[in-house]
Amino acid sequence: MKVIRLDTLCMLCSSLLCTFNEGKGDYQIDYVPAPRITEADKTNDRKSLQRALDRRLYLLLYGDGNAAPSRKPVWHFPEKVYDSEETLRKCAESALASVLGDLSHTYFVGNAPMGHMVIQQMENVPEPFKSQVIDTNKFNIRKCEDFVWVTKDELLEYFPEQAEFFKKMIIS
Repeated sequence: MKVIRLDTLCMLCSSLLCTFNEGKGDYQIDYVPAPRITEADKTNDRKSLQRALDRRLYLLLYGDGNAAPSRKPVWHFPEKVYDSEETLRKCAESALASVLGDLSHTYFVGNAPMGHMVIQQMENVPEPFKSQVIDTNKFNIRKCEDFVWVTKDELLEYFPEQAEFFKKMIIS
């Protein structure tokens, strides 16, 4: 059974019993929803999109990041230094495409960054864009040493210094 992330698609039918009429008589379909707690939840598999189905998940990469002044591996969002792209959004799409490859299962929410981060001793200031995963359960993540899909609360574990910023910027 394919589990669909509720936060990236239209809301699904919440009633347990759907009835309809096609002119030849009444039909009844017994609908049994998939469980909200998955095997990935039970094992805390942060590489799986099949966890925390009632929450939004955020992609973090581990490896060389532009925000690391020492150039040692750190946890970071998919990123790219703005070069010659037509718009900031095109730059953000290029950054995500370099990690995911095909962007056909993603949706960028708006043309402007969702926030502005000020980090001391940085030449290139991060401009985060919001995008959503649509209708897929797995990506082939590349160009990093490791990756995780985390909830907002788990995100704060990876960025304790920016906790206040993320609490204000990310709704849920």
